[in-house]
Amino acid sequence: MRSPIDFSSWHAIITTLLGLVTVSFVAVAVRLLVMQRVQQRRERANRQINERLKTLIAAYKTPGGSFTGNLLVDPGHLRELRLRDADAADTALSMAGDDASPPAGSDRNRRIRDAVEAALSDVILLGTADQVRLAARAAADMVAGRWIETAELVESLRDFIRAVLDLEPVPTDVVIPKQGPLRAASGSARGAGAADKRAGAGAGGGGSGGAGMAAGGMMGMGAGRSLRDDPGAPPELPLDAP
Repeated sequence: MRSPIDFSSWHAIITTLLGLVTVSFVAVAVRLLVMQRVQQRRERANRQINERLKTLIAAYKTPGGSFTGNLLVDPGHLRELRLRDADAADTALSMAGDDASPPAGSDRNRRIRDAVEAALSDVILLGTADQVRLAARAAADMVAGRWIETAELVESLRDFIRAVLDLEPVPTDVVIPKQGPLRAASGSARGAGAADKRAGAGAGGGGSGGAGMAAGGMMGMGAGRSLRDDPGAPPELPLDAP
């Protein structure tokens, strides 16, 4: 059997070295190509995992951001809420008389429902099979007009997120209260706070400008008085003096 490495002549040595260099170059090129493909696939998988985790964490906070108060989601739309508030106002006026004021309506329930609907949509898109099943059932209940509870879905999301992040599971001896939807802040309150800040800034600017003008006037008056009261000051010359 003839050996592929031949050192019998210079021509054979050069041919053998060129063959070894060619084989090594091809092997290194194939290895780099395979490593690049593997790295690209890994980076794409990492991006997908990061986006999925980011979306599911936001979806977890929306239906599970509160522990107290009303933990159910009202499926009513704005028209239904207005009709409900109008009926409540009519009932209160009829029971209390003409002097009673109607209850103030609020669209907080509608804004909570919209946020929970968006979170359910994200869970149906990127959640596990059990999470998709829970989110689809909650969405079906909302479409049917039934109040929904999100505690079971929130618990499933919490366990999944902790497992993906390699965190320890929640200890069994820790009792976590049921979690409900995040209570959205009122838009009118935010607008009122911004308006108060703008008004305070305007008042502060006007006050500083008025204080500056008053200080300038007082300095001018003080200078004129000091010239008139100083006995050593030269007398005022008449206008027709040479």
